[in-house]
Amino acid sequence: MKTILNDSKDPRFNLALEEYVLKHLGAKEDFVLLWQNENSVIIGRNQNTIEEINTAYVKEHDVNVVRRITGGGAVYHDLGNLNFSFVTKMKDNLNNYEKFTAPVIEALKTLGVPAEFHGRNDIVVDGKKMSGNAQSFHKDRMLHHGTILFAADLAIIAEVLNVKPDKIASKGIKSKKARVTNVKPHLEKDIDMEGFKRTLLTHLLGTDDIDKHVYELDMEDLKAIRDLMDKRYNRWEWNYGESPDFSIEKRGRYEGGTIEFCFNIKEGNISKVKIYGDFLGTKDLSALEEKIKCLRYEEGAFREALAAEPLDEYFFNISLDDVIDCIFN
Repeated sequence: MKTILNDSKDPRFNLALEEYVLKHLGAKEDFVLLWQNENSVIIGRNQNTIEEINTAYVKEHDVNVVRRITGGGAVYHDLGNLNFSFVTKMKDNLNNYEKFTAPVIEALKTLGVPAEFHGRNDIVVDGKKMSGNAQSFHKDRMLHHGTILFAADLAIIAEVLNVKPDKIASKGIKSKKARVTNVKPHLEKDIDMEGFKRTLLTHLLGTDDIDKHVYELDMEDLKAIRDLMDKRYNRWEWNYGESPDFSIEKRGRYEGGTIEFCFNIKEGNISKVKIYGDFLGTKDLSALEEKIKCLRYEEGAFREALAAEPLDEYFFNISLDDVIDCIFN
């Protein structure tokens, strides 16, 4: 088994690296990876991004939002979270979550943490979740990856994934709330993240001679990973537009009155819109609704399209910033 010592904290690069190993390097031999992301929400493959995130918090705190190729629910990553990935043959391993979490549990137990496999794909400590896992496959190879809450800011998890109660109708797979805990409070001896990573990697590789198992990415590998990153993980169309079709109602009250937008959204783009409210205006709303149709559901696209419109004639005393606030906050 090989490993790649990856210092990147960019979730787009890290997810591209995983996919590259699965589809290219992993065809030759098995890999195990450890990696960390800066503040990010990682969206499950079949989820509705808008439904899962607190958009206002994400924007205010510059949180990355990136979709992964595996299923399951949305998770928050910061530098107190450690991720592990296996790339191996699919035969007899697909959906065998207990097998891949076993060495993680063994490593935790050597550190005095009473970890256990629980449910379909979790590791828990004292009944609280500290690791969730998911899988994907390509040809005869598979990717199994999981999170480990080592010293993450648990308060932020509730903020960033706590979507405001907009009316959303979607067929996306919704995240399930769970009680969570960090590994660090359960350790017998205090160790930092680097010490934990080395302990875990030793157990995942089955040896403490890590250097013999390191695969060095060459320039060709790095170019291919960055190309994949730009093609998929850097793109709004993947991170937001891949969401299942959904409808959403957004409502706000401003000095000029109440305004409500009802959207149908298909592949991340507005397919239908109706505007309601008790605001005053002189222009027929149908022209504005037609302008909004086919915009992608993204703040920049709306701001650019509506900046040239005489909004005060549609919504007296309601500004462009008010409209943007209503739709996206």
